[in-house]
Amino acid sequence: MLEPIYLVLDKIFGPLLVSTPPLWVVTISGIILGSFFTLVNYFLVDQEKLKRLQKLSKEFQEEWKEAQKAGDEKKLRKLQQKQIELLKLQNEVMKDTFFKPMLVTMPIFWIFFGWMRRWYAEVVVVKLPFNFFIADFFHKASSLHANELGYIGWYILTSMVVGQVLRKILDMA
Repeated sequence: MLEPIYLVLDKIFGPLLVSTPPLWVVTISGIILGSFFTLVNYFLVDQEKLKRLQKLSKEFQEEWKEAQKAGDEKKLRKLQQKQIELLKLQNEVMKDTFFKPMLVTMPIFWIFFGWMRRWYAEVVVVKLPFNFFIADFFHKASSLHANELGYIGWYILTSMVVGQVLRKILDMA
């Protein structure tokens, strides 16, 4: 089903992939897709609502701790009602935060990683100077070692860094 899309991507980007080291291809892909996915979240998620929820949650936790410390049962019962309202708001915000961006990003994500697998499955993109225990866990069915990252591992690290920097620049919640 995705083969025609992969063939088009091969035709467009194949020459670049053959002539460029995997480290650069995956790094640039991580920068582009990490930026794109962060921008999708920025434009599709109500940032003000998310910030307000974070503020309310923090205030609630502080009130709860104070009431527990003081042993104020009446205040704790009152806060339990407030907690129910807060949970409703959290569910609404999480639904918006998760589903809207996912509808845009997931198809791109699956197409991209399916296509990259054709080029870089079992290819060492980065060799680390130490064994990375998480890599060892994910490499159980792979020829890669615990000190090696393939395209997925390096993409995740690259896109996470880019995403976090962009989130700070855009003042995202």
